[in-house]
Amino acid sequence: MYRPVIVASWVALGLALEPSLCVAADSLMVDSQFEGASVRVLEIDEAARSISFMPGGDPVRGWPCWWYFRVDGIAPDETITLRLRGSTATVGKEKPLSSSWAMPTQATFSTDGETWLHTENGQRQDEWIIYTLKPDNASVFVAWGPPYTPSTATKFVQAMSERSPHAKATELCRSREDRPVPMLHVREGERTNKQRFGVWVQARQHAWESGSSWVAQGFGEWLCGDDEEAAWLRQHAEIFIVPVMDVDNTATGNGGKNSLPHDHNRDWSPKPHWNEVIAAQRVIGGLIEEDRMDVFLDLHNPAPGDPSFFYILPREMLQEPMISLRDRFIDLAYARISKIKPLIPMSNQPKMTGASYHPLWREISANWVSMNGNPHTVSLCLETI
Repeated sequence: MYRPVIVASWVALGLALEPSLCVAADSLMVDSQFEGASVRVLEIDEAARSISFMPGGDPVRGWPCWWYFRVDGIAPDETITLRLRGSTATVGKEKPLSSSWAMPTQATFSTDGETWLHTENGQRQDEWIIYTLKPDNASVFVAWGPPYTPSTATKFVQAMSERSPHAKATELCRSREDRPVPMLHVREGERTNKQRFGVWVQARQHAWESGSSWVAQGFGEWLCGDDEEAAWLRQHAEIFIVPVMDVDNTATGNGGKNSLPHDHNRDWSPKPHWNEVIAAQRVIGGLIEEDRMDVFLDLHNPAPGDPSFFYILPREMLQEPMISLRDRFIDLAYARISKIKPLIPMSNQPKMTGASYHPLWREISANWVSMNGNPHTVSLCLETI
């Protein structure tokens, strides 16, 4: 009479030990209610365990090509499928943005929001690109590229300030939406301002270009480290690093590029719209007045398929010694970066940002600094893949 009870007990134990064999998988869910997230979910197919989506974001606030969200409800050892198509959103009379801007060869994913890995190469199917991944976790963050939020920037400048007595975590300003704009200020030793040359490095004037912030952080980590050249630079220069210029669009998951009335990199006019540009012009203007605006570097990510390269003004628009100093900077940078090919393919042929490049070419940051800087100022934009 006890055998049915014993059998039932063993069955129950077996169910407890092997839930994946007998319990239906949880429903897949998408969460984008956190800093920097953006997505428009089109369909969740439970049978196929796939999510179809496109970039989210308000097109008035920039190109809708950035995407970043979390997937919950993943079963143990499960492979899920992400089906991405380009945004169909338009601004005014403009056509929808080419889908290639939203479609990296490999998507990026993380199970903890800290360590980021790549999927296998996506597969194109008509207007879609298909990514698959097996995260081995119930939840996974997925994104166009490794996200870098304003909170990441805050943690970075604070960490460098704690790590190095020569680094100070500060704020460039408050954004139009009253967010802090973190900035790292680095100098070592007793040399006066007049004995130091000025270096300004900024990233993320286009909010979707997350890779530029990682380059800025990498420079800052090197600068605060033990390398002899980094120590020399700290001792002879005053360096300012702003990892995220367009803080508001970065925080809200908007693209930033071509936002209205114009993006941060078309705002370097006598009367800027964005608080970050106003504040940057103020600090850089002080360096110019002291005749020590030596190096200005604006960091970006380029178009799909492009290698890393510099944007510069045509030679005929500049004078010496600015031209030869800038060209030497480019040669040195190319020599160093090209050593790590094929990881970072680098072109030694800069692209031009003169009058034929854009109607607001004068209001592009590196151009503004070149035209308003000191005769020896080296000012350029570096696009890193």
